[in-house]
Amino acid sequence: MKQFTEEEKIQILSDLIAIRSVNENEIEVANYLKDLFAVYDIESKIVPVTDTRVNLIAEIGSGSPVIGVSGHMDVVSPGDESEWTSDPFTLTERDGKLYGRGTNDMKAGLVNLALVMIELKENNQLTNGTVRFMATTGEEVGGAGSKKLYEEGYMDDVDYLWVAEPSPDTIIYSHKGSLNFRITSIGEAAHSSMPDQGYNAINPLMAYLLELDEKLNGDDRKNDVLDQLVMSTTIFNAGNQVNSVPEKAEAEINVRTIPEFDNDEVIDLFHTTADKYNQEGANIEVEVTMSLPSVFTSGQSDMVDLTKDLGKKYLDLDIAVKGSPGVTDGSNLLRDKDETFPFMMFGPGETKMAHKTDEYVYKDYYFAFFDIYKELILGLTK
Repeated sequence: MKQFTEEEKIQILSDLIAIRSVNENEIEVANYLKDLFAVYDIESKIVPVTDTRVNLIAEIGSGSPVIGVSGHMDVVSPGDESEWTSDPFTLTERDGKLYGRGTNDMKAGLVNLALVMIELKENNQLTNGTVRFMATTGEEVGGAGSKKLYEEGYMDDVDYLWVAEPSPDTIIYSHKGSLNFRITSIGEAAHSSMPDQGYNAINPLMAYLLELDEKLNGDDRKNDVLDQLVMSTTIFNAGNQVNSVPEKAEAEINVRTIPEFDNDEVIDLFHTTADKYNQEGANIEVEVTMSLPSVFTSGQSDMVDLTKDLGKKYLDLDIAVKGSPGVTDGSNLLRDKDETFPFMMFGPGETKMAHKTDEYVYKDYYFAFFDIYKELILGLTK
């Protein structure tokens, strides 16, 4: 009977943490997992997304139900590595915690999913149904990997989906959407002593952004689970010296959307507002650089019920069921699913540690989720 030891689980996680898949280079993670699956005669497939970025698909079992399990292979930058207590790309254990970039978000969850599949296959425990492992690229920036999987039909026959993002005490069953915009205002340069000889690109862009901020953040529509839409202007660049009227100004905006005020409506508002300013003499261009829709499901399923029981059994936690302002690959993977579809985000780590210096996952949680995922799969396919 195949049973991974704790030492093996730590070593495999350590190997993945050592791969610097910082917003790129996921192919090394995919190849590592592909080779690991091959040792146990599990076929897997590299799915190219760009010339340098890939997804990985693996399956065990056959027939229904089809359980989709997913995690992303990319991590965010560690930032200033000198601020870390230990090397961010060397798995380091201290005080019951496993430190390293990606331990929490979300290579611990990804490893758990892969090793559970191997044990289920090796021990002939999956007697009914299919488990489809979907490791994605580019989740941290744009979600290109999950978009590709949706477009190629990998979700068409899936009956359950969970994403192993860090959230050990809360099942996330709905979350906001996310929109990124780049807004460019074009003017005409002039000396600041003669501004009438040019056109200051900053002025119409500031007015445009303030108007949209009032329209969006002032909108009173609210989702019972996700609350209200939120818009944030996060980057603003203009000008090159203090005594010159700038000919170009650029801003980047993030909007977290809800079903009642969705991506299409927000995009339309950005364009129609730009049109108004342009008719008054401005030259404002709107570019949508990312559009991920909100995920809204009921949270009522046998998967959620069983997961709550397993959380109590293995973590001794009363698992909450909530919505989230964050975004997962579920935005793309669930594009054509309705509110009744069984979806959740649930995994080792802590949500608050995502993207932090000295990122860690609790060692006990890492091991416990292995057992949770295995029992969950067996419970849903019995």
